[in-house]
Amino acid sequence: MEYFYNQLNDLLLSLKVSSYFSDLITHSVLFMGLILIIILVDYVIRKTLLATFSRIAAKSKTDFDDILVINNVPRNIAHFVPFIIAYKFIPSLFFDNIFLQDFCQKSILVIGIILLIIGVRSILNSIKSYFKTLIFLKDKPVDSYIQVIMMFVWLTGIFVMVAIITGISFWEFIAGLGTVSAIIILVFRDTILGFVASIQVSINDMVRIGDWISFDKFGADGDVIEINLATVKVQNFDNTITTIPTYALISDSFKNWRGMDESKGRRIKRALNIRMESVKNLNQDEIIKLSKIQLISEYVIQRSEDINNYNQTNSVDKSILINGRNLTNIGLFRKYMETYIQEHSAINKDLMVMVRQLQPTAYGLPIEIYAFSSDKRWQNYEYIIADIFDHMIASVPDFYLVISEPSILTPTNN
Repeated sequence: MEYFYNQLNDLLLSLKVSSYFSDLITHSVLFMGLILIIILVDYVIRKTLLATFSRIAAKSKTDFDDILVINNVPRNIAHFVPFIIAYKFIPSLFFDNIFLQDFCQKSILVIGIILLIIGVRSILNSIKSYFKTLIFLKDKPVDSYIQVIMMFVWLTGIFVMVAIITGISFWEFIAGLGTVSAIIILVFRDTILGFVASIQVSINDMVRIGDWISFDKFGADGDVIEINLATVKVQNFDNTITTIPTYALISDSFKNWRGMDESKGRRIKRALNIRMESVKNLNQDEIIKLSKIQLISEYVIQRSEDINNYNQTNSVDKSILINGRNLTNIGLFRKYMETYIQEHSAINKDLMVMVRQLQPTAYGLPIEIYAFSSDKRWQNYEYIIADIFDHMIASVPDFYLVISEPSILTPTNN
């Protein structure tokens, strides 16, 4: 480079150009020439690497190399060769000017660090995209891990650039940060909280991508579609998107429905209120009529015989119906509904099946169905509940019972 400088400078001096302008023009021409060489080398290497990567990606069976090409990894790698050329030639170009030599070398190093960060980011994005194609990592917060790594890469890069510009060694610069650590913690408070929360969420397996969660505080009720360092995105069932701070998952209470999805059934827990004035002991004619209901026919006959034997053995005066033991319409209704649910094709018989009486309220006497549907899909689940309660409501009058007015169904608790 010094040879070309001397030749060009001598030529300009021979043309009667002043030494000041001769030196300025010579350095400018050589500098522009170096830039053109760098651009040309960058173009050639970039095209060569891209063609090579594309050819390898087309032949290989893995998708990772295709993802590398999509994320511009070959192009970012190609930038490093021109960067090295520029850094090596700057001392020769400005051999007679220490200030320019130092300024240009520091500028190139700063640009090189930025290029390195961009290259690392493209590789990490490729790794993230590839991990998301793996089945065993699909529900993991890969975005959070990548963002944490990128945060450290950027911080390290910024510290190195500042150290280069100021002339302070990297480790001395890091040590000096201790004096402003409180300010750093304050500035990066949300990032630090999100980082800690991401680790805890992952280690404790609290939330996965694809989980259905309900978070009343943020109005979220839907599927988790993204977990990153700062936020968790939930697509609600009305297709709106709710963004939740990641640290809220460990500081507040929310409901994760994954246990239901992984279980053998989805819980049905709903009650119908019966007017208490309609509850009564049954007389013989009413018992005979109810014994014709096929689902409980044997039960009614057997219970009637047991009750009659008890009353006769104990000489109970049945001229008054309340004396002795009796069948009640509410008891037979509970038995009927329990038998009906046990024979329902959509109910999982391996899990609990129960029809129970809850504490009376101002709305009547709640008769609750507690069972599990085999089909956990929301639409089918609601259809199963509707089918059961359609039959339950229609059956109430057959047992001489009356539904409370207004007819109140207790809130759903799936």
